Amino acid sequence: MTRENKGHFAQKHTDARLNEKIAQAIRSEVIEGELFCANAFKIAGDLSVKPGDVGRNADLLEIPIVKCQLGLFGYPPQGKVVKPAESVATDLEEAIQKELVNGRLSCAAALTLAAKCKVPKMVISSACEKMRIKINFCQLGTF
Repeated sequence: MTRENKGHFAQKHTDARLNEKIAQAIRSEVIEGELFCANAFKIAGDLSVKPGDVGRNADLLEIPIVKCQLGLFGYPPQGKVVKPAESVATDLEEAIQKELVNGRLSCAAALTLAAKCKVPKMVISSACEKMRIKINFCQLGTF
């Protein structure tokens, strides 16, 4: 999504149809016109649907997803709040390296690593920043 198209999220899904059950759950979680990333994942879990289904329906409703759990987007005015870690433990660095595909770490892999390593999600993204590794393939479809 380019800056010129910002706020026109439904344009990404020309053939998609709104799922009213998901849409209702999204509407119930909206705060000041926005849906928090964590709440989108909660909806996915509660309804046993994929996070991408929630993201697509939020787009169709023109509701922006904010407050990325990895700190990568949705924190006005700066947008991104994750900062590079001062250092990265060797075992964490090795775990991240094992999950890389084409030199990048997927959002799903980052969240799985956080749970597996029993660390906050932003520890993973901060380590990636330090290691100059990009996180890609947002499960909600925001990037």
